[in-house]
Amino acid sequence: MHPNPTFRTKNEALNLDFARKRGFGILSINGAAGPLVSHVPLLLSDDGATADFHLVRSNPIAREVKQPVPAVFALSGGDSYISPDWYGIEDQVPTWNYVAVHLRGDIAPLPADDLRGLIEALSAHFEERLLPKAPWLSEKMTEGLMERMMRQIVPYRLTIASVDGTWKLGQNKPDSARLGAARAVAEAGIGQELAWLAALMEEPPVLG
Repeated sequence: MHPNPTFRTKNEALNLDFARKRGFGILSINGAAGPLVSHVPLLLSDDGATADFHLVRSNPIAREVKQPVPAVFALSGGDSYISPDWYGIEDQVPTWNYVAVHLRGDIAPLPADDLRGLIEALSAHFEERLLPKAPWLSEKMTEGLMERMMRQIVPYRLTIASVDGTWKLGQNKPDSARLGAARAVAEAGIGQELAWLAALMEEPPVLG
């Protein structure tokens, strides 16, 4: 998390809303031989207390985690290089604007019987964003194939102990400078999800 308190927030509602919409993050644990990292879609519970996900059995994290272990999910999205020229004021330096949320807690395996429900819930969560496309349903699979594929993956749950967020959107600049940079990001930014970032820069959320 960024050390400048201007960009930091423990506003759980704001941070969890971002994590829920992003739905994809970097899972990291301290393995026996060093840090282990995996890129994983996740599904937050309605109350934001847990996040469920699954891993392929051959994933190094899945091989290592047989009981609860500390972990962090880092979710980020909407980021861009910011040129000093975009502010329209003197004596500025280059930087990078972004949003990032960290979910910390313990991860542990779920019962194997929970896997089918988790897969159904994950797909339903993301398929809903594709409406009016008819949602994909597992019933479309050839009989028996889904069961064979599920034998290769393991369900897990992160029990969330803390939520932290960085929303670095130029809030430390005059409004005119921040808005000028937001327009430039929308037109010529270098990063990802630029329209989203530009909109946030134009109207930064209240971080308190």
